[in-house]
Amino acid sequence: MDTATSDIRAVEFTPSWEGDSPVPPDLLGQIPQDEEIGTVTADGAYDTRRCHSAIIARGATAVIPTRKNGRPWKEDCPAARVRNETLRATRHYGRAFWKRLTGYHARSRAEAKMRCLKSFGERIAARDPDRQTAEIQIHVALMNRFNSLGTAEVVRVVGT
Repeated sequence: MDTATSDIRAVEFTPSWEGDSPVPPDLLGQIPQDEEIGTVTADGAYDTRRCHSAIIARGATAVIPTRKNGRPWKEDCPAARVRNETLRATRHYGRAFWKRLTGYHARSRAEAKMRCLKSFGERIAARDPDRQTAEIQIHVALMNRFNSLGTAEVVRVVGT
């Protein structure tokens, strides 16, 4: 999701029995190469060499907390060096400060958007995996169109 516009930029359909951590390279591949990606924010489940390498290959910054029991990786590639720096920062400053410093909490907006996507239409009607993917792509296109129309302005009313 683009945090500036709240548009869903890439989506990948995975069955419930598969994990999500192998997916980021495919998601990043859906965004055209000429479009810059500033940061990729994900939870600790994505703290893998494959995810970090894919993010660095796109010239983006990974904002992924290390796992609570995380150990330093052998620094044999740029992804490992960046990830180990995150590990050192969270150990030195604490996870809460690291999250504020890096803007990690913006991830909650993407999670909220995914919750909207999942509730949009309640469930997938198609049975064939290719048709399920097409149905999800249609939902994403509709949500992005709704988003382009504007968002509600919230005004606080103070009683007298």
